Amino acid sequence: MGFLRYRSYILLLFLLMITVLTAHKNIFIHADNNVVSIMASKKENELFNQITASAKQFNEEPEDAYIDSVWKKTPGRNGKMVNVEKSYENMKKSSEFDASLLVFDEIEPEVSLKDLPASPIYRGHPEKEMVALMINVSWGTEYIPGILKTLKKENVRATFFLEGKWAKENKEMVKMIHEQGHVIGNHAYDHPDMSKMNPDEITEQITSTNEVIEAIIDARPKWFAPPSGSFNDHTVKRAHELDMETILWTVDTIDWKNPSVSVMINRVIKNIHPGATVLMHPTEPVAQGLAPLIQQIKEKNLEIGTIEEVLSETR
Repeated sequence: MGFLRYRSYILLLFLLMITVLTAHKNIFIHADNNVVSIMASKKENELFNQITASAKQFNEEPEDAYIDSVWKKTPGRNGKMVNVEKSYENMKKSSEFDASLLVFDEIEPEVSLKDLPASPIYRGHPEKEMVALMINVSWGTEYIPGILKTLKKENVRATFFLEGKWAKENKEMVKMIHEQGHVIGNHAYDHPDMSKMNPDEITEQITSTNEVIEAIIDARPKWFAPPSGSFNDHTVKRAHELDMETILWTVDTIDWKNPSVSVMINRVIKNIHPGATVLMHPTEPVAQGLAPLIQQIKEKNLEIGTIEEVLSETR
């Protein structure tokens, strides 16, 4: 009996030692894990603080729309502000600051184009890396299908300013332009010299064209391009009263002079700039040179959008 009791004590002592040793081992493991967790948390907090501290150098204030002495009504530009939380989520996997992973929120300006008085528009914001192709149409249909095919292939949307009389005579073509996602604007009814017209005549030219276009595509134009760029103060004011903006251009293909494709392209590329509006017509030089022209514009790191996109405040 004594021997058995002694052996039981030995076994109990052995089990107790194992328990103690295991407990110490677990304590060390938990301690190590806690140290790692604390260090990781500290590093993440440092990253969050670094993003917060760096935000100021990347933030930009919004810019209000204004009327320039030369370029007249000019759109503003959204500001940008670092979204610290989303930027942190982008970087926390590596726990390293990386400016390319910053996420920004856009901040709208207080004054937009609609807040400004009547004035023509020639261009978008001078720092916006986007241009608009303006295709004024008052005659012919021969080259329009080819132009639409090129625009679709290049994934580019343009703005077609249509004469009311032409639109009335070419309803299916108008529908085709609209269905392919291009913006349709107003180019007066029968291509008059609007600088020589009185206010009532101007109103008639614009409203008649709006009625024709709206009857075809069930959408009222917002943009008005006076034929040949000829206008007076009454023209701009009447368009403004009709909730429309008067659009002109900063770069002209002069395609109506029938230049060679290379001459036309060189002229545009020489004068292209951020916020540019590029004037063209459905002519043979444009039909033949549109694809290479688009490629060369893109090579200058300029996007191509509609007049709405170029004149918007988005960055």
